[in-house]
Formats: sequence, C-alpha cells, structure tokens
Amino acid sequence: MTERWVINASPIIVLAKIDSTWLLEELADKIIVPQAVVDEINAGPVNDPARKFLATSPWPIANVRVNSVVQAWDLGSGETSVLSYALVHGGWKAVIDDAAARKCAHTLNIPTMGTLGVILKARKKGLIPEAAPLLKAIKSHGFRLSDHIISQALKMFLDEDWP
Repeated sequence: MTERWVINASPIIVLAKIDSTWLLEELADKIIVPQAVVDEINAGPVNDPARKFLATSPWPIANVRVNSVVQAWDLGSGETSVLSYALVHGGWKAVIDDAAARKCAHTLNIPTMGTLGVILKARKKGLIPEAAPLLKAIKSHGFRLSDHIISQALKMFLDEDWP
C-alpha cells in the first residue's frame, strides 16, 4: 500500500529539532507540504532547523484550495490546508498533532497520524532501535505529550517501557 502523507508544521518542526526528518522520507512514499505550512514555518527564526530543512527539501509544495467544510472548524491555516488537501485528494494521510484538527479529521473520515505515530512506525519498521530516546528528545524541545499517553503507546505497539 502506498503511503501518501500531507504534513503539517508541528511534525516537521519537532523532527527537525532532533535531526530526524529523514524518518518522514523513509516512511512515506509520497509527501506534500501545503504552502500555508511552509509560510508558518518560514515565519519562525531564520536559523530554525525546520526552516532550514524546508529550504532544501525535495518535497513538493502545494497551493491548497481551502475546503469550506474544513474551514468551518476554525483551525489554524496549516491544519486547514492539510485537512483540505487530504479531504479532496483521497488516499492521503494527514500528519498532524493538533487535537482539534485530529477531531475534525476523524469527523470527516480523514486518516491521520501524529509525530508519536511517526516515531512508533519508524521503530516498528526497524529504522530506529528504540522509540523512547526520540520521544524524550522531542519532549525536551517542548513537544507536549503526556507521559501517560507515551507509556501506553510504547507498551501497546512496541512492548517498550517509558522511563
């Protein structure tokens, strides 16, 4: 099955901070980034790792026409563009972390995965020896995910423990 992902800012930002954007490229067959996401990342500091990554990334940038059903959810422009793209282009997974955006996606039957899912999938595919070190690293860079959720996910999907 072809993995086609439309990616929001948060997964790019957090994985760039720990030099792990390569995981996205290894896990997905096709990746696209909406222009609104690029704009959001480029609004950050010039030396931001995500901004530097996107400047040289081979991923196509899409000008996305915002879907009125998604727009009604009043999400951020990046989330709205990601979900609009995935809604209109069947077979694309929205890679987003925002809880409200994930709720919207669920309501609209848009498949999703977050940064935690990316790391778990990378571990399951043998791209990384353990998930916990990457999860600790993203948390140290301000990624907000409860220890309880991480612990449950590691135990359920990988039979790993969370310190």
